[in-house]
Amino acid sequence: MIIKMTQQLIDNSLHTYASARRVELVSDDRSGLYIELRDTNKTEGTFYLRYKDSTNKTCHQRLGSTNLLSLADARRKAKELKAEIALGADPRAEHKARKAVITFDEFFNDYYLPFVKPRKRSWGRDEELYRLRISNKYGSKRLNEVTKMQVQNFQAELLAEGLAPATANHHVKLIRRMLNLAVDWEMLEKNPVSRIAMLAEMNQKERYLSEDELVRLVQVLKTDSCRSVCLIILYLMSTGARLNEVLSATWDQVDRERKIWRIPAINSKSKRLRTVPLNESAFDVINQLETEHKFDHLFINFKTNKPFVSIHKVFDKLRKKAQLPEMRIHDARHFFCSALASSGRSLYEIQTLAGHSDPKTTMRYSSVSSKALHSASSTASDIIQEALKKSSLASA
Repeated sequence: MIIKMTQQLIDNSLHTYASARRVELVSDDRSGLYIELRDTNKTEGTFYLRYKDSTNKTCHQRLGSTNLLSLADARRKAKELKAEIALGADPRAEHKARKAVITFDEFFNDYYLPFVKPRKRSWGRDEELYRLRISNKYGSKRLNEVTKMQVQNFQAELLAEGLAPATANHHVKLIRRMLNLAVDWEMLEKNPVSRIAMLAEMNQKERYLSEDELVRLVQVLKTDSCRSVCLIILYLMSTGARLNEVLSATWDQVDRERKIWRIPAINSKSKRLRTVPLNESAFDVINQLETEHKFDHLFINFKTNKPFVSIHKVFDKLRKKAQLPEMRIHDARHFFCSALASSGRSLYEIQTLAGHSDPKTTMRYSSVSSKALHSASSTASDIIQEALKKSSLASA
């Protein structure tokens, strides 16, 4: 609707034009200035400038609310903008640039996953973290729409949800890694979350099985119908290997004659080839498997005829059945290391067998090892006490 636009009309008569859901009141001076009215607010409109961009496409630039901007100021802003446009400027360039940036979901599925799959053994964990929580929070947002404060609040929400600090940190690290790659690939100017502080993890939580707990667990692993997962747990306890190393194990890595299992560098966390001796219980697990000469991998999910990707749901059932609700899969590895330490094996032996690249990691078992040393030290005390007894008898 073309009208003679005056400040008096704007102050007193806008409501008389709000007869439809959306109305445009166009200035009769052909300047491109118009007021948009919405039926949701009949007393206030919005000034816009209509113009043609460099491709001759009609564009609309918002100037401000009629309650905050006078007609004279709106005409001045429109005139300035038209002068800039005539010189080649594009008032909508920043908005267009923001819209040109893809969403988190698009970036994760089309760029991040294809990049990390051949480069990162734990990409499946990234996929799980993103699918379960990050996508719900940021999936529809564009990469340049997230702020540092938003991610810090998300970190706090994860903690309030009951996740461990380390797990909350993993979510933030994944977001940071994604945005770093977007910057490297020139899809984003800067990473807004590059300097977010991580939560104090304090995740050196050790859980050592008592003799009764071990008996209950082994009984469940021996009798439960989920044989494949039970054998995986027994193999973890027997070798001290990491879950990813076991799920990735193939038959060509097993040397039955020499009783060793070679973990290639690509599957090892230390990125070095590891040779694991196969003790009697580990060999017993191997002999129970029905996958040799049928599949490449040792442990196969017979529902899919593919290697296991995750065993957490089944393990949750097993640990509850064994009355060990707080036990983690990683505690199977702790059991192996603590068993060595309590039997008096050196920390160097534990470090080598467990594949710890940093001796500090092995030091957590020093307290268990000291118990064995204390027991060994008691041998000398027993000899001395026996000698004292004999001495007392001789002098009597």
